[in-house]
Amino acid sequence: MSNFLLEIGTEELPADFARLVVPQLKDLVETDFRKKSIRYKEISCSSTPRRISLCISGLPIKLEDQVQEIKGPPYEQAFKNELATPAAIGFARRYGASIDQLQKKQTNKGAFVFLSITKKGQSLSAIFLNDVPKWIEGLQGKRFMKWARGSLRFSRPIRWMVCLLNDEVLPVQLPGSDSLITASNISKGNRLIIDSLPINKIEHYVDLMKQSGVYVNRDSRKQLINNLVKKICKNSNTFADMPDNLLDELTDLVEAPTLVKCNFSDSYLSLPPEVLSTVMRVHQRYIPLKISSSEFDPLALNSSKILVPAFLCITNGLPGSINIIRKGNEKVIKARFSDARYFFDSDKAISCSTRNEKLSKVIFSEGLGTLTERVERIVWLSKQIIELLHLTESQSRKLITSASYSKNDLVSSMVSEFPELQGIMGAKYLYQDGFDKDISLAVLEQYMPKSTSSKLPSSLIGSLLAITDKLELLLSIFSKGLIPTGSSDPYALRRAANGIILIINSINHSFDLNKLLLISSKYWLSILPITKKDSQKLFNELQEFFRTRILFILEEKGIDNDIAQAVAGSSINPNRLLENPKDVFYRARLLNQLRTAGKLKTVQLVFSRVVNLASESTISKDLYSSNLVIKESLFEKESEFNVLKLIDKIEPIVINNYANRYESLVEILLSAVEILNEFFDGDTSVMVMSKDIKIRKNRLNLLAILRNQSLILADFNCLK
Repeated sequence: MSNFLLEIGTEELPADFARLVVPQLKDLVETDFRKKSIRYKEISCSSTPRRISLCISGLPIKLEDQVQEIKGPPYEQAFKNELATPAAIGFARRYGASIDQLQKKQTNKGAFVFLSITKKGQSLSAIFLNDVPKWIEGLQGKRFMKWARGSLRFSRPIRWMVCLLNDEVLPVQLPGSDSLITASNISKGNRLIIDSLPINKIEHYVDLMKQSGVYVNRDSRKQLINNLVKKICKNSNTFADMPDNLLDELTDLVEAPTLVKCNFSDSYLSLPPEVLSTVMRVHQRYIPLKISSSEFDPLALNSSKILVPAFLCITNGLPGSINIIRKGNEKVIKARFSDARYFFDSDKAISCSTRNEKLSKVIFSEGLGTLTERVERIVWLSKQIIELLHLTESQSRKLITSASYSKNDLVSSMVSEFPELQGIMGAKYLYQDGFDKDISLAVLEQYMPKSTSSKLPSSLIGSLLAITDKLELLLSIFSKGLIPTGSSDPYALRRAANGIILIINSINHSFDLNKLLLISSKYWLSILPITKKDSQKLFNELQEFFRTRILFILEEKGIDNDIAQAVAGSSINPNRLLENPKDVFYRARLLNQLRTAGKLKTVQLVFSRVVNLASESTISKDLYSSNLVIKESLFEKESEFNVLKLIDKIEPIVINNYANRYESLVEILLSAVEILNEFFDGDTSVMVMSKDIKIRKNRLNLLAILRNQSLILADFNCLK
């Protein structure tokens, strides 16, 4: 068996590319091998800031010969009286074969001429010499560049390549590189320890790199950082504020992790914890340390009970340089914290009301007015929600006030310097100015959730303010005609719509999003002269957009695609879909549970038949009663009476919206399977498409009413 090693040496890679290139390269190689039918034992990819590595084990010494059978023209066209025709001669010539090599074979379409061609297996060296440059060129990422006079584009300039097959160098060349890169067995170690490093045996690669100060395996490097942080926190009785994204970034910033604990003056603990953490984590890639027993207060104005005056730094530096590294980083953080304290003190000297007045001087977006006008639209939406949900006087006052001050921190010094703190600083400034805690917290929570798996607002006022903030953005940007297409979504409108749906599902109120969209679409186009579309078109576009987001969230939450389509697909009336989005998710979960229990298939098969036949009926899909459209006098069989009894039994469940009505409907639908099987195929079955037009129409209407009733749960025709 053969083994292969490829190392692509570069200048320092961006951390996100170093992380994302690993699965990307592995997928490229696996796809290529699958096409070429190349067997292997294992493919492993990894990366450091200065290299991308690929190791493949268990390869064959040589690819097997492949016999390919090629189908030619029909035998009757290829041979006449056992003599080859031009069709046979041309077919053989095309593949460099003689007439004698052609074979006659029978197929289900008659006799054809076939030719068997043996394709000699390529050597692995020839494959790698040809394919390695293609793999490198196939890698994708943001902000690719050219360098010197070369035409090759990559994340950062490529400086060397190691390419070994069974410990022998494959002189792969990288076209378009400047100067021309030719693979060798010479790698580079940690630049503080060793420059050139010969790799003579593939199995020694990882150990050699480790000895030269490079943890080439990304997962090992990540685990090492995690262990170093856990150990120091355990010894100091602290807790590391190191989210997964920070750990990933640190992993891709160093080749040989060394942990350095640094300190800062406890006078900076007078700043809010989010300020200090943002400076440390986001801007400096440091790891803040929290007091283990602390309880986080989102409105805290200082960090004295939350953070300790220390942080952890992950560096590439050598252990002997720790003191120098510590002093350098402590000097940097002091300067950053001093700036932050200046911004914080400047902001505290100005009231929130004064800041709110400054919003009129900031343009929100072309054609959408200033931030003051945006706030006015958010306040208007808040008033509509108050009427929609029948909020109390206290709740209404808090929502209107929080909406009025929701954007006041956008003109603060702190948010201008640290945009990540918008909402957070606004909440703290309001609380400092004496505003109600619920109002302040709502301003903080307005930007939640950040994703479908992120934390949702914890308060009702925060939830409703978050809905108005996101809905204002959707209405305004849709009014400009900037609907997201493909992967382009510069205003994060998909995230906004996702957030609205998730929040509606989390609050203890029935929320008619459809009604809110309808009245808002009319109002928006009356106050914004930037679009020529009418309010109905805007309303329809928003409806369809929310449908796509509901489908997305359903699948994110593990609902099967066909079930998602059955409760929220294009066959479902969008008005019903958005009148109560909670209802959609409830029904989807119920259907998923039925499928897990093995009960859904039985109902699905028989009701799909009902739905298909019911499409021939002309009655409306919102009719649920048999009165006026079903005539018992036209019944010929007992099975028809039984279906009518079934419809009459389901009708009150469909019409009356009460708790557990879907469970009741499911129970009846399960029992209906036997009744419908008798109707279609039993001893008293009927021919639905009777020649008698009146009888046919009556039976179709019977099935159409039953279809309409079942649609309250799902469109069974969408289920697989």
